[in-house]
Amino acid sequence: MKERLARLRALMAERQVEALLVTAAANRRYLSGFTGSAGVLFITPDDALLLTDFRYVEQAAEQAPHFRVVPVTHTTYGRTVAEEARKRGLKRIAFEPNHLTYAAYAAYRDVLPEGIEFVPIGTDGMGLVERLRMVKDEEELERIRRAAAIADATFAHILTVLRPGLTEREVAWELEAFMRRQGAEGAAFPIIVASGPRSALPHGVASDRVIGKGELVTLDFGAVYEGYCSDLTRTVAVGEPPEELKKIYDIVREAQERGVAHVKAGMTGKEADALCRDVIAAAGYGEQFGHSTGHGIGLEVHEAPSLSARHEEPLPAGAVVTVEPGIYLPGVGGVRIEDDVVLTDAGCECLTRAPKDLIMVT
Repeated sequence: MKERLARLRALMAERQVEALLVTAAANRRYLSGFTGSAGVLFITPDDALLLTDFRYVEQAAEQAPHFRVVPVTHTTYGRTVAEEARKRGLKRIAFEPNHLTYAAYAAYRDVLPEGIEFVPIGTDGMGLVERLRMVKDEEELERIRRAAAIADATFAHILTVLRPGLTEREVAWELEAFMRRQGAEGAAFPIIVASGPRSALPHGVASDRVIGKGELVTLDFGAVYEGYCSDLTRTVAVGEPPEELKKIYDIVREAQERGVAHVKAGMTGKEADALCRDVIAAAGYGEQFGHSTGHGIGLEVHEAPSLSARHEEPLPAGAVVTVEPGIYLPGVGGVRIEDDVVLTDAGCECLTRAPKDLIMVT
């Protein structure tokens, strides 16, 4: 955590930020190690404060040794920040505009002394801490590797369970229960189990629909292990699917494997996106692939960087991203295949290892 604070302070100095108020839960945990549900960080070049209430004071002192813990109440966060700013003679305090509600912003602004500006930082869509979080250290990578291994084991398990007659919700519950039995804290996001025509819904969260024979089932799930997420998607068949669905499966698999084989640090998110998108477009299904090719994962299941046509920045070495192209035919069905990879200058390390052949269970 000390090294992360040093990197943040270097970035603050580069951006001429003399104080930063950190309110996002994931950013708070990343910088301090504190896992409680309430608290903010107030960081200056020579001090680091963790403000939290009575429930978490002892926990914060134990988990965040590089921070000075300051007890507050629900109504005194702003006044405490104002007093700390006044003591230091600060002129500007930066805040995270993507994470602070307008009501909270107004509460801080209204108690700050006259002459202190309260300004947003990271209005380009990526905050200072999120920029640091893109590059994972070895401890983070080990946690994501463990989360990925749990997802792989869970996919192998669900193949022994999946059959016609089960509801999507029953499958989703079995996925989550098995992940927890393997050591996961829980699911990284609401589990997607989308069968038959519903597999054409990219985010078809599990419903009460009964899975039938000859259908594709998209399974999109991930585990949380010591705070870090995995994100795995496989599409399987329950019985023999129609030829059209087999065809799009082969196209998506080709596109996804091309992405994993060629994505690397240094290329832009747009270039990485094109690795998969070009294959699908050349096959005549470009309009049926409407989302980006991938996204970063870590403390959150969706974080920077993005593998999309809108991301012109180079992807950094050490980022963990998904590669997840898909084709979706409304009223018919869809296919998505997704892996988690660590970017390197030479290519990537694939963390998820579940098979990608079209598996048909009966």
